[in-house]
Amino acid sequence: MAKYKRIFKDHKGILRASKAIELGVPKHVLYEMVKTGELVREVQGIYRLSETESLGYPDLVQISLRVPKAVFCLISALYFHELTTQIPHQIYFALPRDVKTPKIQYPPIRVFHFSQKPYKEGIEEHELDGVKVKIYNREKTIADCFKFREKIGMDVALEAVKDYLKQPHPNISLLLKYAKINRVEKVIRPYLEALI
Repeated sequence: MAKYKRIFKDHKGILRASKAIELGVPKHVLYEMVKTGELVREVQGIYRLSETESLGYPDLVQISLRVPKAVFCLISALYFHELTTQIPHQIYFALPRDVKTPKIQYPPIRVFHFSQKPYKEGIEEHELDGVKVKIYNREKTIADCFKFREKIGMDVALEAVKDYLKQPHPNISLLLKYAKINRVEKVIRPYLEALI
């Protein structure tokens, strides 16, 4: 068992079952390690060494492990960047247009399909609970909120802009660059002019 534990330790204590098997942990050993309490089954197909701390960002970590192309956006990204008072009841993430929406029972998800340029722009990688997680930066997130204002509410987009301007180092030119990519520059500009 020590050999298999080592494989998990080499991967910050958390792995997808498929990856663990690929790295040489037999499937029956995974079940055995859960029975003996050495592993915790986070959700279907994701296992964590019980001696590691519980996940601080379980939903973002689980989605990142299960959907490698997922980039957290809109309410999930606003929440991460502390730009909203909304508590996300779903995990919002973007996928390229040609990637199908994954079938995930839990956590509840809301998927947005972006064309190539809007999908690739503004991605930051953060390490959460030892897992690399992709999240749009603050400026891209706000531009996305204006683009999808019909779906998430104009009030959410406006609250985000106000909170963003109160945070240290707002970068208005970067925000306008993403607004242009999302074709919402004309929508966002009057609000920015009124608030600055």
